[in-house]
Formats: sequence, C-alpha cells, structure tokens
Amino acid sequence: MTAMNDLIKAAPGAATRHPLAWVPTLYLAQGLPFYAVALVAGLMYKSMGVPNEQIARWTGLLGLAWVFKALWSPFLELARSKRGVVVCFQLAGGLAMAAMALALQLPGWFTASLVLFAIVALASSTHDICADGIYISSLSERQQAAYAGWQGAFFNAAKFLSMGGLVMLAGFLEDRMGPGPAWATVFGLLGALMAGLGLYHLWALPETPASARPQGGACGVAATLIDVIRAFFAKPGIWMAILFIILFRAGEGQIQTIGPLFLRDARAVGGLGLSTAQVGAVYGTAGTIAFLAGSIAGGYFTAALGLKRAMPFLIVAMNLPNAVFWGLGVAQPESLGVIAAGLGVEMFGYGFGFVGVILFIMQVVASGPYQTAHYALGTGFMQLGFVLFKMISGDIQAALGYQAFFLWVLVAALPVLVLSRFVWRESASAS
Repeated sequence: MTAMNDLIKAAPGAATRHPLAWVPTLYLAQGLPFYAVALVAGLMYKSMGVPNEQIARWTGLLGLAWVFKALWSPFLELARSKRGVVVCFQLAGGLAMAAMALALQLPGWFTASLVLFAIVALASSTHDICADGIYISSLSERQQAAYAGWQGAFFNAAKFLSMGGLVMLAGFLEDRMGPGPAWATVFGLLGALMAGLGLYHLWALPETPASARPQGGACGVAATLIDVIRAFFAKPGIWMAILFIILFRAGEGQIQTIGPLFLRDARAVGGLGLSTAQVGAVYGTAGTIAFLAGSIAGGYFTAALGLKRAMPFLIVAMNLPNAVFWGLGVAQPESLGVIAAGLGVEMFGYGFGFVGVILFIMQVVASGPYQTAHYALGTGFMQLGFVLFKMISGDIQAALGYQAFFLWVLVAALPVLVLSRFVWRESASAS
C-alpha cells in the first residue's frame, strides 16, 4: 500500500484534463463491481441452480455495503489524495474479482463466493465516496448537470458491458466447459478490467485539495462523523427527501433483480426460457444503445429545464417502461427481436430517469458543508431503497407469479410520483 501511495503521488496532475477524459471511465469503474454484485452474481447463481428467493436475499444483503458507506465517509474526507483512494480500491476490487475464478472451483464455492462478493462490495462502496467527491469538487454545478448524463450512462454502461458481452461469453462457455469454469473466466476478465482502469486513472483523474484534518486523532474523526450526521439531519425537509430517495428506486430495485431471472426461467413457470447467452445478447444490443441514449438525453434535458421542472418527467420515464415486463409476461413472445425491442424501450426510460435521483441528492441533499460526506449519506439512502425492495422481490415473485409481480412493480412506483409534488416545498431549493 505504501508503494502504491508513492506511485500515486508521483503521477502527473490532471487538473486541466477535459471531464470527458475521466468522467466516463471513473463511473464505468464505479459501476463494474456494483453490477457484478447486484446483477451478474444473480445470473451466475441462477446458472448454478440457486433458487430465486436465495439469489434475491443474499445479493440484497451484499448491497448493504453501499447503504452504510456513509458511516466511514468522514475518515475518507481526511485522505491526502482522493485520487489515491480511488485507484487503490479499484485495484483491490479487481483482485477480489480475479480471486473469484479460484473460489468457484472449491467444494464450498457458494460460501467462498459470498465472502469475495462482500470484499468487492466493501471496496467498491468505499471507492464510490471519493469518486463522487472528485466529481463534485472538480466540476461546477452547471457542469455537474451537463455531465450527469455521461456519469449515469457509463455507470450503467458497466451493467451492459457485464450483462451484455461478459454474460454472452459466460453463456458461450457454459455449453463447452460447464457453469463453474465459464463464470470463473468471466470474473477473471472483470478483475483484469478493473486493474486496467485503476492504472489508467493514475494518469487521468484530477487531484482535489485534502480536507482540513480535525484535531485529536481518532476522537477528532469521531467528532467529525457526529457533526456530519447532525448537519445532515438538520437540513430543511430532510425526512421528506429521504423518503423520496428511498421510494424513487422501489420499482427499479425489484425489476432489476427479477427481470433477468424472468428472462432465464422456463416458459412453464411464466418465464421466457432464454439461455444465458441470449440474455446477454438482448441486454448487450438494444438495451445498451437505448440506455446510453436515454442517460445522455436525460442529463441535457434536466440541465435545460431545471431539476424541479424536469423531475416528474424523469420519474415517469424511469418507471412507466416497467410495463414492458408485464407485457412480455402476458404475451410470452418467442422472437428475440421483439424481446430486445421491448427491453430497449424499458432501458431508454430507465436511463433517462435515473439522472433525477442522482441530481436530487447532489444539488438538494448534499449542498452545504461536508458535501462529499452528505452525498455519500444521500446515496446510502438511495441504495437502501434499492436493497430493501430487492431483498423482498424474490419472495413476492414466488408468491404472485411473474405477471402479477410485474403489475405490483408498477403500483410500487406510484408513491414517489405523488411525493414529487410535495418534496420541493420541504427541501432546500434546487438550482
């Protein structure tokens, strides 16, 4: 670690680099381990015979690392180099994913894989705090809005790189060497990609000034944490804002967990019966293009209209396309082109709308002192909403079946739309 810190300090400064030289790759590196835990793990476990309920429950529990990351965010405020923290945890996450290739060959592979996923989750959630801090500190508020589309696009492009190309590769290899070796290969590649991004960011990332260090060592840091939490909950309308953030992802947390399993499950139980490779194909083609287009368009749309005026459109865009899954469940189409077109509509809306919650946290909830730590708290509550609904999604789907479950997801998305009419009255004004 000391040698790595010396290397990071020696890296040339990047304060004048164009944001497009580092914003896309930074959020690609933020998304890869997140989606490895949140989605790719679920498809791997599905291929290896783990039931839907256990997949949703265990991958949901792993998501708690992103919920509680704010508790150690003040310690990271004291880091001499946010760039250093970002690079170190990118490399640590890459090493843990590479180790998955060995763990999947063990007799106790399930337990070993959960331990390694937990390490990936902790490294990734810690990395995210400083990555977001670099974004906030290096860009003006107008730039934050303008590049939010790129931020969201490449964070979620990691999903489609994983769910598209790498899952297609896993499906190809499953037919030739079996699920265990196939997924070991995929995670070995993911680990190598994360290491490559970490080395690139030694050159590309801007450096930001270190925060002032509190007096008193560990006691001073603890006092800072208490003050961060106190200041966060003293914000005007904070409880309404927290409820809004949690509910924003109510539909998404469920559909993003069960949707891929629905595509894989047999038609006899209400699924579409796609292979692993076919799931990768539909997410990696129409889904990729549609999501990237929606994310970038959503960022510029919000920058032009303003967050408050744009928010209802963003919420509808993010949640209404979930009706696509209900339609697929009812129609049970056999054409891969029809399925891909439906998912393209769904993913354009999701990409367009995801910008809303990110900018709401960044510009409304995280404004003022302790900007980085308060953004981490806000995104922690955002992740809590995702995790809570993810964890129960498997049990709800098992009880209702796929068609009724997708109707429930549409209903679960309505409260945040209603709440959006009131949250602005309670919270600090958005820019």
